[in-house]
Amino acid sequence: MSIRFPLFGCVALLLFPAFTATAAKRAITHEDVWLMKRVGRPTLSPDGRWVVFQVTEPAYDAKDQTSDLWIARTDGSVAPRPLTRTKGSESDPSWSPDGSRIAFSAKRDPDEVAQVYCLDLDGGEAERITQLSTGARKPRWSPDGTHLLFTSEVYPDARNDAANIQEEKKEKAKKWHAHVYEGFPIRYWDKWLDRKRAHLFVQEAKPGSIARDLFAGSRLAAMPGFSGKESDSGEELAATWTPDGKHVVFVARVDRDKAAYQAIASHLFVVDIAGGEPKALTSGADSYGSPVFRPDGKALLTDYTPGGDGRVYHHDRVASFPWPFDERQRVVLTSELDLSVSAFSASRDSRTVYFTAEDAEQIKLYSVGATGGAVSPIPIKGEGVFSGLAIAGSTMIVNRESALSPPEVGRIDLSELVWKPLTHFNEERLSQLDLPPLESFRFRSSRGREIHSLIVRPPGFDPAKKYPLFVMLHGGPSPQFKNAWGIRWNFHLLASPGYVMVLTNYSGSRGYSEAFAQAIQGDPLKGPADEINEAADEAIRRFPFIDGSRQVAGGASYGGHLAHWLQATTTRYRALVAHAGLVNLESQWATSDSIFHREAGAGGPVWEQGAVWREQNPVRLAGNHAKGTGWVTPMLLTVGERDYRVPFNNTLESWSYHQRLRIPSKLIVFPEENHWILRGENSRFWYSEVHAWFAKWLAQ
Repeated sequence: MSIRFPLFGCVALLLFPAFTATAAKRAITHEDVWLMKRVGRPTLSPDGRWVVFQVTEPAYDAKDQTSDLWIARTDGSVAPRPLTRTKGSESDPSWSPDGSRIAFSAKRDPDEVAQVYCLDLDGGEAERITQLSTGARKPRWSPDGTHLLFTSEVYPDARNDAANIQEEKKEKAKKWHAHVYEGFPIRYWDKWLDRKRAHLFVQEAKPGSIARDLFAGSRLAAMPGFSGKESDSGEELAATWTPDGKHVVFVARVDRDKAAYQAIASHLFVVDIAGGEPKALTSGADSYGSPVFRPDGKALLTDYTPGGDGRVYHHDRVASFPWPFDERQRVVLTSELDLSVSAFSASRDSRTVYFTAEDAEQIKLYSVGATGGAVSPIPIKGEGVFSGLAIAGSTMIVNRESALSPPEVGRIDLSELVWKPLTHFNEERLSQLDLPPLESFRFRSSRGREIHSLIVRPPGFDPAKKYPLFVMLHGGPSPQFKNAWGIRWNFHLLASPGYVMVLTNYSGSRGYSEAFAQAIQGDPLKGPADEINEAADEAIRRFPFIDGSRQVAGGASYGGHLAHWLQATTTRYRALVAHAGLVNLESQWATSDSIFHREAGAGGPVWEQGAVWREQNPVRLAGNHAKGTGWVTPMLLTVGERDYRVPFNNTLESWSYHQRLRIPSKLIVFPEENHWILRGENSRFWYSEVHAWFAKWLAQ
């Protein structure tokens, strides 16, 4: 394939400025964290010679942020170059089968919503392909390169775009404004869910052609529980073309309306692109996702998560089904590995499936035969996290990051087993920073479990000095502390005032056995908190540079829950921080956008008042204040007012308890933020407040 870049892509770019002198390295700042370029997952060309990826240039003012598509040669012979340079954001790139065009999603003038565009790599401007009033995203080319498959959220009863326009006019013409529901769920993260549902569309890859709704008039889409999977951008319907281009396989749920009282499964369906009723391919309590056909077209690979046993956690695995499809012949390719799979991709010869899996604080590479068998680790030198896996012959193209560097795109030649970066967007800024590598230690807890923790040293570390200890609490509870770059809770930025940090992967964390992750069920706060405190004790014993008389702790989400448990049960910490945390298990269950797994984790509904509801609810231990055994530690409470996952009523409850008990406390509410602090200036303010809070109480 020969590629000529558009004129703007030929401008020489100075990615790696030369240095005339070696300056002393300095502590990381918020500007360093926030302004690092953010590199997306790689998308390979059909011949494996080129890779396209998204690069976001952040800014403190959101209107100044840009996000463009870049392209690079996978052999490293051509420096990365931008394919697009607009004020908007381009995402979801997809190569045409002949490698001559790239389809992507973007909202450009005069678009009111994102549409699908196509860029000819021989030159010229991108053409807008879709013009739906409801927008279009996630384009995927048909095998013959003539059509595009994409997602749009539409009104369920609308048969065409004209009908959607009329429905939208009716909504806007209403003189009242209210959210009205007759079933669950009603919210997701920071959005009230409306009547629209994600549908799949097929359209000829030409401007002005008509898009066809594959679900219009179907019984499946009319079911009250039909939906895709919720995401920050809307409902997602993971989908792929069948090898013959006559059908589409997709993932959907049919019982979302039952989410208040049972676990919900995601299933595989197939629909003819000419129309007709979608057909279910799978059934039962197991869930599936991310369908992709093996290159030889003889098997369908999917994510697979077991269900139906009452457990709130299972590892994600890779399953293979024969094509034509036969549910009875499912093979779980990764059954021999007791780790959770993150991403997978089949080799071009269809003989091997490569995948990434969470292993302790890292995400590592593995392979398995396309029909199953032994899993083989792929030993790559270095520490960190792999993501966005793609295969080109004997070469992997994959992102890598660590606590020392944000993600970059790189290649791995399987004959050499070395990751070689293809991009270096943040190399100059990183070279100036004093970022001590993460260290780790393990110990046996009082319950007999092996617990793994990470240590972060501050910049300018001097082993002869004594440093206060910052015990950080991860959220989830499943996602473990990883050796990965962070923006919202950056390890090195939090440690920069001069703290040693301990990051403990308590029971319930992924990256270890499935049984270890499931151990939190029925013991949501006490067991993990005991392990966190014991890990802090172990660190103080092992590392003489830690001052055990000066300890602080903090976390967000589930980490905020744990911070409240520490508030209720111990006086060992001089100060605490909880962002988006619960203080009351019962009100969290009743107001969150997702509730049933909380009931299952507690062993039964609230009204039965089982042991968890009675014994592991921080508000029920407020009496410890009088005993001097808890509810006495100064606490900083922060929350986004638009957080629907841990609704900010829980933070207000906590604030009331702190004020009633006369505990030194501070409340910060971000009116525009949700579960995370996503605006640059808000983030900078939040970090400064956390640092100031700890400094105040450590100085006393």
